[in-house]
Amino acid sequence: MIPPIAFHPAYESSLPSNHRFPMRKYGLLAETLIAKGLAPLGFVTPEPATAEILVRAHDPAYVAAVVSCAVPREIERAIGLPVDASLVRRSRASVGGTLLAARLALAEGLAGSAAGGSHHARRSQGAGFCVLNDVAVAARTLQAERLITRALVVDLDVHQGDGTADCLALCPELFTLSIHCENNYPAQKIAGDLDIGLPDRLADGAYLEILQARLPALLDALAPDLVFYNAGVDPHRDDRLGRLCLTDEGLLARDRFVVSQARARGIPLVAVIGGGYTTDVDALAQRHALVFEAMAAEAAAGPASA
Repeated sequence: MIPPIAFHPAYESSLPSNHRFPMRKYGLLAETLIAKGLAPLGFVTPEPATAEILVRAHDPAYVAAVVSCAVPREIERAIGLPVDASLVRRSRASVGGTLLAARLALAEGLAGSAAGGSHHARRSQGAGFCVLNDVAVAARTLQAERLITRALVVDLDVHQGDGTADCLALCPELFTLSIHCENNYPAQKIAGDLDIGLPDRLADGAYLEILQARLPALLDALAPDLVFYNAGVDPHRDDRLGRLCLTDEGLLARDRFVVSQARARGIPLVAVIGGGYTTDVDALAQRHALVFEAMAAEAAAGPASA
């Protein structure tokens, strides 16, 4: 069975035509997934996250400001996007998508959302194109519902997951691993449980060696009930915000390794797409599709271990 994928039309919101954020990638990713046969029955459609869910990882005052489109100007500048009704719909739909995909992963072993990975959103403010932290909200919600006790966030976006670390700082059973380019955004990082900062220009082989040396032992030590995988494609050599040198083949090998390691241990995994920034949005959508290809290939390889 091909793993289910959450998608909502609101994932793609309106932006000024000259804005540098590649918002069109979300719609193009959905089209790419259909064209590749990775959504043969269509997508599952999430419900936008409610304020009652959002406050599980965010300060209530910040949630109230977001849902009423009244985010202070200085926070809006830190986010880098106009926090209007369209963007709020997108942000709430994205959180809902990650939560739905996480529920499906618990039921079926693998699932993903064609958005998500907004890992710079902190407890009391957004930043870095991130308004609401979908992974943190989903993890805290599943924990509150007693569907999970422990989770591992594997964040392989090129930027350190400062917001997720902040949102989950008081939750030791929700462990964050961030493997990122050290000399990159954010300048002031918020320490997670395990942060591995990489040097600029690191290529496929050295990157994969580091991942292979650290992830299996961590999975064995933590034995999480669920893995949240942020499969950001901004480590790619052509990414304009990246500073690393992975190829398409390297990204796919990375994704196959993460998914296969969780699957070999019988640990459910939910994937979100994270960051990716280039003017060639068609190529970007193809890169974001790689993690869904990896999950489909692993699912086709046979059942997970018990």
